[in-house]
Amino acid sequence: MPTEHLFQTGGEAAADLARRIAILLTEAIAQRGVATLAVSGGRSPRPVLEALSKEPIDWTKLIVTLVDERWVDPVSADSNERLVRETLLQGPAAEARFVPMKTHAADAYAGQAEVEQAFAALPWPLDIVLLGMGDDGHTASLFPQAAELADGLSSPARIISVTPPAAPHQRLSLTASAILASRHIFLQIGGAAKKAVYDRALAGGPVEELPIRLALLQDETSVEVWIAES
Repeated sequence: MPTEHLFQTGGEAAADLARRIAILLTEAIAQRGVATLAVSGGRSPRPVLEALSKEPIDWTKLIVTLVDERWVDPVSADSNERLVRETLLQGPAAEARFVPMKTHAADAYAGQAEVEQAFAALPWPLDIVLLGMGDDGHTASLFPQAAELADGLSSPARIISVTPPAAPHQRLSLTASAILASRHIFLQIGGAAKKAVYDRALAGGPVEELPIRLALLQDETSVEVWIAES
């Protein structure tokens, strides 16, 4: 079972999560000389990334990358890369090395091989993978009913191209095997609707129904969940 951290507000949860990330990254740098962090996009991570950017980490020894990315220009409001650059990679944190998921290829499928090569060069296992969860139970860009979901859950590759069944834009995403090949998995959720999905996922059932179960219903990798009531 995951370790849960409960808070009344999203701001409190974000501040605590940022501190926890900073502690573990600092420990990783002390032990191995480098640390790695993969983050998710969307609205929920924004306050976490803003708070993390102010932590006293040796940013020159940190590698930051993404859990998934929409195949859009990095200046697009839908770009996770843009989110990271505007929130996390500010001030001293701008010294961190950022490894993007978007290339100049025509689409995600054409760009996958180049991104796989870039990710293969990272120091594995990743230290921290920060996940989010959608109302449909998806995590990263592993969506229920997506044509690529089975491959995303079973492939030994680290990267998969995805066309979501409902959400816009092609994506690149970490696979389940890449997510689980990390030292720490963190999940951030807020509000009653997502808490209900989370509780349903914990109760058991097919991973294909609620892909977040790939992280929650395993005991090989440490999982911590930050839950905010609002």
